[in-house]
Amino acid sequence: MGILNVTPDSFSDGGTHFSLDKAVCRAREMVAEGADIIDVGGESTRPGAQSVPLQQELDRVVPVIEKIAAEIPIPISVDTSKPQVMRESVAAGAGLINDVMALRLPGALQAARDLSVPVCLMHMLGEPRFMQQQPVYGNVVAEVRVFLEERVRACEETGISREKLLLDPGFGFGKSLDHNLALLKNLRAIADIGLPLLIGISRKSMIGKILDERPVDGRLFGSLAAAVMALERGAAIVRVHDVAPTVDAIRVVAATQAVK
Repeated sequence: MGILNVTPDSFSDGGTHFSLDKAVCRAREMVAEGADIIDVGGESTRPGAQSVPLQQELDRVVPVIEKIAAEIPIPISVDTSKPQVMRESVAAGAGLINDVMALRLPGALQAARDLSVPVCLMHMLGEPRFMQQQPVYGNVVAEVRVFLEERVRACEETGISREKLLLDPGFGFGKSLDHNLALLKNLRAIADIGLPLLIGISRKSMIGKILDERPVDGRLFGSLAAAVMALERGAAIVRVHDVAPTVDAIRVVAATQAVK
């Protein structure tokens, strides 16, 4: 899954693909590099990020999704928590909802049910503005698993088929470095829920902290190592900024896993 942030303030590439033409050009590049899905987001969820008004988010993502859907034969995901953005993005051509709030906003469950497209449910402690202010868990792996299982039940009770659900443990969303490392080491405990796992670790601060406060543009190799570990522990999709190098890493993992 290639990341396409049409925002001015995302932590890694904010502003880089903010115009319609630049966004579509980057989508083409990622597909050429081997991306299977393009994830379009119009609201930054980096720590401390401010919320974006509904119309502004719609203005950012809908034209991009429409143009990509018209030009590139690839599944498009919309990275949003707002029900109206979900509805208008799917109408524009998106085929997957990627929600960091796990359909907890009012009307989100009903929108996902009505749209009948796959949905990724992510764990986040708190909300982006405050999520990194001393997050506390008793057992982060167990608590993330319980949260995700509860959200799966809420979806099923609303009429969303289990077969349409994906899960994301939410690396960096209300978690310290130790919490993130525990989740990565024990990712199989989340995979054992039995639904596909979508993992987003690419260029995140946990990589920078491990590598002596490495800046965002120096986190490629650490991100590749984390992606490989996630795949070996049950991840089905990795959400990344650096598509071509990650595709190479995935091919090596897949070749190894194919050996009897």
